[in-house]
Amino acid sequence: METVEKGRNEFEVELEPLGRREFCLAGESILDCLHRLGVDLTSVCGGKGKCHACKVKLLKGKASLFSSAELEAFTREQIEAGWRLACQAFPTSPCKIFVPPESMIVSQRVQVEGLSVEVALEPPVKTYRVDLTAPSLSQLVADADGLLDALNGKDPGTGRSIDINVIRNISPQLRSWDWRCSVFARGDEVISIAPQSTCPLGLAVDLGSTKIAGYLVDLSTGRTLKAKGVMNPQISYGEDIITRISQAMGSPGGGKELQEAALNAINQMALDLCKEVDAHPTSIMESVIVGNTAMHHLLLCLPVEQLALSPYVPAVRKALDIKARDVGLQIAPGAYTHILPNVAGFVGADHVAMLLATEAEWSKGIVIAMDIGTNTEVSLVNNGQIVSASCASGPAFEGYHIKDGVRASKGAIEKIRVTRGGVQYDTIDGAPPIGICGSGILDAMAQLLLAGVIDRGGRMIEGSHPRVRTNQNRTEFVVVDEKESGGRPPIVITQKDIRELQLAKAAIRSGVQILLQHSGVSEQQIDKVVIAGAFGSYIDLSNSIAIGLLPSLPLDRFKQVGNAAGTGAKLALVSMSKRSHAGEIGNRANYIELATYPKFQPIFIQACNIGPYQATQWPSP
Repeated sequence: METVEKGRNEFEVELEPLGRREFCLAGESILDCLHRLGVDLTSVCGGKGKCHACKVKLLKGKASLFSSAELEAFTREQIEAGWRLACQAFPTSPCKIFVPPESMIVSQRVQVEGLSVEVALEPPVKTYRVDLTAPSLSQLVADADGLLDALNGKDPGTGRSIDINVIRNISPQLRSWDWRCSVFARGDEVISIAPQSTCPLGLAVDLGSTKIAGYLVDLSTGRTLKAKGVMNPQISYGEDIITRISQAMGSPGGGKELQEAALNAINQMALDLCKEVDAHPTSIMESVIVGNTAMHHLLLCLPVEQLALSPYVPAVRKALDIKARDVGLQIAPGAYTHILPNVAGFVGADHVAMLLATEAEWSKGIVIAMDIGTNTEVSLVNNGQIVSASCASGPAFEGYHIKDGVRASKGAIEKIRVTRGGVQYDTIDGAPPIGICGSGILDAMAQLLLAGVIDRGGRMIEGSHPRVRTNQNRTEFVVVDEKESGGRPPIVITQKDIRELQLAKAAIRSGVQILLQHSGVSEQQIDKVVIAGAFGSYIDLSNSIAIGLLPSLPLDRFKQVGNAAGTGAKLALVSMSKRSHAGEIGNRANYIELATYPKFQPIFIQACNIGPYQATQWPSP
C-alpha cells in the first residue's frame, strides 16, 4: 500500500520500525500526532524545541521548514539526511517517519530497593471472619444489617456503616459464599467483603516525576510480597515539573491527561503485582501514595497554577484520606488512599516519606538528607530541628539537555574513567554504548577535571587531551569515537554539556550551603549525609565530592539508602503510628525559599565552580 493523502485535513504517515500507518492532522506536529496515537515519544521540554529529545527521521514526504531549534540540534549532514525534531516538524504531505529507539520512552533501570525498617504491625484495615445466618420468613433481616450485627458481635462498635459500593453487591455475594465471608473494616466502616480465604493486601506507591515504584504488601503480616518499577508516562508531556504544570494550565484537559497517564500506570502496576501472587486488585484494601507536590496535585486534579507563581504555595499541605475510587484507583470497592503531607510548593510527600524511613539516621547529630533528581529536596536536621529546601536541579543528571545524554537504560554509559591517552567506561548490562546516563555524566565531569581537560570554571581546554577536538566550532571531548561506536555517531561531551552540569550541580550545592548557613553550621560539623533516590544510589561518592556536588567529608559519613520514599510509603501503609508520625515530621519541617534567600546569587555563582566548594562567610539573614 502506498502512502496517500486522505483529504485536505489529514496526511497518512507510516511509522518505522513500529509498523503502523496512521493519519496526521493538518497543522499537527509529528510529536502531537504520535502522542494522540499513543506512541510514547520522549519530550522533556513539552514540545518547545528546547530539549532535542524527540528526534525522528523523515524518510519520505515533506514537512514544514526547519526551525531555529532544529538548526541548533542537528549538523548539516544530519539535516540533509532528514533528521527532525518531532515537536517542530509539521507534515505537509503523506510521509514515512523513522522513530529511533532512543527517542522512545524506553525501559529504564528503576530502583525499588530501599532500607529495611522494622515496625510494629498496625494496619488501618482489620479483618474479621464471620458466619451469617441466612434470612428466613421468621427472621426478615436485611443482608447489610445482618452483616453489621455479626461484625459487632465479634468486635462491638466496629460495624457502624458499610460503603455503598459494598452494599451494591452484598446480596449476590453472600449467597454465593454460603453466608461465610471475611469482612474488612477501616475504623467503623466496612470497606469490603470477600471469601474467607482472601488475604488483605496493601499498595504503597512512590509517584516520582520520572519513575513510579509500587509495593504490594500483605496487611496481615506487613511483608512486602512483590515490588515493581515503571516509567512515569507523564514524561511524554515534559520531564520537569514546571513543564507539566504549564501543560496542565495551557491546554484544555491538559491536567486530566496528566492525571490519567499516571493513574493508568498505577492501575496497571497494581494488576501486574497482584497477578504475580495470584490475587486480584480488589484484594487491595488500602493504598498509600507519596510524590512531590506537583505530582500530588496533578494526581488529585488540584489547581497547580499557584505552584508556579510566587510564593509557590500548595493547595493543601496536610495529609489526606480519600476514597480510592475518587482518586481513580481500581482496588477494593470501599478502600481508601492515604496521601502523606506536603511541606511546601516544591517539597512534597515523597520527601516526608524519605525522612520517615531514615529517621534512625538523622535523629541525632547534624545530618543532611537529600533525594537527588530533577527536583532535588534537601533537609538539614540539627538534633531534631528540620530545615528543608527545594533545588531546581533540572534534568541534566537524568541525561537531558546533554548532547548524548540518555536515561539509565541498557547500553547507557554509567561509569567513566579518563586515562592519559584514552577513556575507559562501563555500560548498563554490558551492552554497546548508546549514550551517557546521569551517573556517567557526573563521573565524566569529575574525571575531566582531574585530567586537566576542564578547569574549575568549567572551560574545556584545547590540546589538553588527545580526545579533545573542535567540531563545527564546538569544543568537545570524545568518549566513544566513530570506530568504537559501530557505525553510530560518536558519543561526546561538549562545552555546552559542561555548562548544563555546572548549573545542575550548583543548584543542589547552593541549597546545601544555604541550609548550613541558615542553621549556623559548618560543612565539617556534618555528622552524616544521607542520599536517597535511584540516581543517588548509583553515583560515585568520590567523584561527587571532587566536583563539589557533595560536601568534602570522609566517605564513611555518607550513606546511600536507595528508594527511601518507597520505604516510607510502606511504613505508613502498615503502621498507623508511623502514619501519624509522618504528619508530625511534615509539620516540623521549616521551608526556605532559596531564590529569595539573602546572598543566594553569590552562593550560587560560587557553587558553579567545579571542585570542592570554597565557603565564604556571608552574614546570616
